[in-house]
Amino acid sequence: MSGGPDPVGTPEQDELRDAVRAVLARHPGHAAWGPLTEQVGVAALAVPPEYGGLGCGPAETGVVMAELGRALSPVPYLGSAVLTVQALLASGDRAACARHLPGLADGSAVGALAWAEGPDDSGSGSGSGSGSGRGGWEEEHLLTRAEPAGSGWLLTGTKRYVLAGPGRPGPLLAFARAGDTGRLGLFELDGPPDGFTVRSTMDPTRPLAALTLDRTPARLLSPDGEAVLARVRDLACTALAAEQAGAAGRALELTVRHAKDRTQFGRPIGSFQAVKHRLADLYTAVETARALARAAAASDAAPQLAAAAKSACSEAYAYVAGEMIQLHGGIGITWEHEAHLFFKRAHGSARLFGPPGAHRERLAAHLGYVPAR
Repeated sequence: MSGGPDPVGTPEQDELRDAVRAVLARHPGHAAWGPLTEQVGVAALAVPPEYGGLGCGPAETGVVMAELGRALSPVPYLGSAVLTVQALLASGDRAACARHLPGLADGSAVGALAWAEGPDDSGSGSGSGSGSGRGGWEEEHLLTRAEPAGSGWLLTGTKRYVLAGPGRPGPLLAFARAGDTGRLGLFELDGPPDGFTVRSTMDPTRPLAALTLDRTPARLLSPDGEAVLARVRDLACTALAAEQAGAAGRALELTVRHAKDRTQFGRPIGSFQAVKHRLADLYTAVETARALARAAAASDAAPQLAAAAKSACSEAYAYVAGEMIQLHGGIGITWEHEAHLFFKRAHGSARLFGPPGAHRERLAAHLGYVPAR
């Protein structure tokens, strides 16, 4: 019931997990990005070999994400090596891929995808959307305008919750609607604009930025933004589900360790039946989350499984993180203990790419139960 070690499948995937975990143990925080990209090659996993990558799939990405979740790592893997790389590949623009993917693969470049829009009504400053809606991740909320200007385009609008790395990103991609047709497209900005601002959020382990576009020059990568968005969303949800499952497993591991070490009435608190039952429930939640995350990755991020994994893993992680605080007692509510960081990451990531309810609706629509939004 410790939550680890966690064999993930093939020997190669187990070796990847061990390598990433060792680097994160030696290099905490942002300092891990260099060793992860240079020594392990994590940023190259999803990049095809023709662009200097390793040509791996969502399963290998999931291994890395699970370890980053365990460590609550702030490195820009999700925003750069997942969102930006997959958006470039889904665009079908081979010139843009040749221009950017080699640098993204070796870690010398850190990209970002400006996706979500909508009012900043989160209340808590979490950077993850309001409690009432979907945080502006759905296609219907993407209203940034793109106006033709000679051979290029000018973008106007505001993007929120951009997954940020250290410094300004390059390349920086954005979804916007062509002014003449209203059709969603994927654009590449001509250099990072002045309106890129990293924000203080509820979760200090996940850097997020806001992006203000005011007739910002850009070039069109794909006029079929709907297809690009659909593919990127499924891959993003699959990767995030793996991170959530990994973080939930680590939270359980720390909680079990505390239950063994903390004594009350001359006995470890883990020996009391009420605590045992709660830990057993947490173990079930973690294993279910892991199973769903792996199933989504094994399916190459099929829409149904990506939606199911994102919904279930979001709720499982939030549940485990809340119980972690409760079972740690007084120490669990202090800044000195890391329980609050797991709790904040759990609730922030639950809103990232849309809340659990939105993905359940998406799953139901795929199964034919309700009209798609």
